[in-house]
Amino acid sequence: MIKVNLLDSVTDRARSVAAVESRVANPRARSWMLAAAVFSVMALGMLFDYVHANYKHAAAGEELKKQEGIAAQVRQINKDKDELEKKIDAVNKRIEAIKRLRASQQGPVAVLSAINERLPTVNDFMLTMVEQKGDTLTIEGNANDEAAVTRFARSLEFSDKLFENVSVETERKLVEPKDTDMEEEKIEIDETAPKPEVVKFKITCKYNQPGVAPAAEAADPAKPAANQVAQK
Repeated sequence: MIKVNLLDSVTDRARSVAAVESRVANPRARSWMLAAAVFSVMALGMLFDYVHANYKHAAAGEELKKQEGIAAQVRQINKDKDELEKKIDAVNKRIEAIKRLRASQQGPVAVLSAINERLPTVNDFMLTMVEQKGDTLTIEGNANDEAAVTRFARSLEFSDKLFENVSVETERKLVEPKDTDMEEEKIEIDETAPKPEVVKFKITCKYNQPGVAPAAEAADPAKPAANQVAQK
């Protein structure tokens, strides 16, 4: 049977408590304990602050790298944008130059094409001169008869306002044979035979360039009617 001396245990415990109380009651021991507690709290605070600052520094470094990457991308985008704007400007300048060149070439070509489309399909109908000054167009030529000239003038008149204010002047002239032809072919001319004639014509009209609306003209009752045919 085991015997435990409870009196000794209680006595030892009371002695331990008394020793602790005596140490706590000692001012020097109390100061050391307080200093140890303060130091421990300071150490824990410094450790927490170091860990927190290190974490913030790492996060700031990552954010800085991210912002630097974004800034580099923005600089590259701006550079590409400037190069693209330069290319677009160069293309626009080329387009404008091509437009000016086509406009300078299209005028005469368009006029001649429009006239050629309306030429009568008869023999010996020939144009000798086409002159354009501003919107005024003058056409001169030769034909065998006045009917072909009249048809040509009417085709210009009914052109959906491409040609306006068409006026025609005609003149009959005798065709004189060339001396060289007479000598080479030795043709004897019969003085009693009727001599061949040619109709010289001059057409004046207003040419409205396609795509440009013609200016409206005020009606003037005293103004002679357009498309009047005059013969000399």
